[in-house]
Amino acid sequence: MIYFVTLPFLLSLVKLLIVVGVIFFILKFFIPVLNGAPYLPTSKERVKKMLDLSELKPGETLIDLGSGDGRILIEAAGRGAKAIGYEINPILVYLTKRKIKKLGLNEQAQIFWKNFWRINLDRADLITVFGAPSIMGKLEKKFLKELKPGAKICSYVFPLPNLISIKKEEGIYLYQKS
Repeated sequence: MIYFVTLPFLLSLVKLLIVVGVIFFILKFFIPVLNGAPYLPTSKERVKKMLDLSELKPGETLIDLGSGDGRILIEAAGRGAKAIGYEINPILVYLTKRKIKKLGLNEQAQIFWKNFWRINLDRADLITVFGAPSIMGKLEKKFLKELKPGAKICSYVFPLPNLISIKKEEGIYLYQKS
C-alpha cells in the first residue's frame, strides 16, 4: 500500500509544529513568572533596617534578588551604592524602571527582567533577598559558589539553612562569606 502526502496534510503538520513551538516558548519563558515567590512588599522601615544592619557603604554594589517594586534599590542608591535588581515579574520591572527614572537614579540603580538563578553574583558586595523557604537551601549553595570573600547576604524573614548569621535582628539575618 502506498501513501501519498497531500498538501493539506503538510499544512496541518506545519501548523501543529508552530503551535508546539509557541507552547514551548511560553513554558520556557513565562512559567517562571508563575512559579516565583509572590510579591510581598517589605516596609520602608524594614528596608532601612536591612541596609543599616548590613552597613552598606557608598560605592558598594548591592544586588537585590526578586526586587519587586524596587524599594531596596532606591534606598541603596540614595545611600550612594550601586544597586542592581533582578525581578521576574515584567510589570514590576516596568514600574520600577519608571520610578528610578523619575527619581533621577539611572546612574545608581538598575533593574532587569531576569531569573536570578541565571545570573552570576560575583560582583556583589551585598545581596538582599526575601525568598521563600523552599529556595533558601539552593540559594545558599549559589551564594557559596559565586560570591567573593567578604560579601554579605541580608535575608529578610527566612534564614539560610546552614550558614550562621553574623547578626540577627527582628527577622533580618545577616551573613558574610568567608
